[in-house]
Amino acid sequence: MSEYSWPGENGRYMPDAASAWAETVRVLPVGTRITGEVIGRQPFGVFLSIDGRPDAVVLARIDRMPRCMELPTVGQQVTGQVVWHADHNHQVGVVLGEWAEHENLLPRFRVGQAVSGRITKIAPIGVFVHLDHCVEGLIPLTGPTPTTEAFTEGQEISVQIITVDHKRNRIHLGEPIAPELCTAQVPHNLFRTRHDPQDTA
Repeated sequence: MSEYSWPGENGRYMPDAASAWAETVRVLPVGTRITGEVIGRQPFGVFLSIDGRPDAVVLARIDRMPRCMELPTVGQQVTGQVVWHADHNHQVGVVLGEWAEHENLLPRFRVGQAVSGRITKIAPIGVFVHLDHCVEGLIPLTGPTPTTEAFTEGQEISVQIITVDHKRNRIHLGEPIAPELCTAQVPHNLFRTRHDPQDTA
């Protein structure tokens, strides 16, 4: 059985969301907390059947899912909160509760803060560093001759936070610094980084 499926393939019909759209928006405004069941699973997110609203087409998009998590499976019970309405295709967007818990961790991190973490992945775009439960930062590899020779997976390093993008749930980091500097704030220009905060993608 494929890990991806549409609601109709699981014996669950897709409702006529257009005819009920005005009522759906009225009873499910942004901020509404919901409970429901996963009825479809695609690479871009999961479709939900919401308790008490069988006519609503509800989607939890993967762009709000932390990298360390996986999409819930069909039949799984979930909770969440409404975050958008799409008039063009009559969909209600939600962020799942466990995803939102991760987003609430980001305010702990501040630009200029020195932190320690473990390298979890080395990729063409940069080095990923685990900072906290389900929170990773990225040391971008930019410039004319980017290199990963100084890094190994599993390595413990200390770095300075360059940017914290709460909207896109991203933390960009600078080059490694001395571990003892992690006991306090360090000047932003203490070391030369490969990344200009103004060029954040």
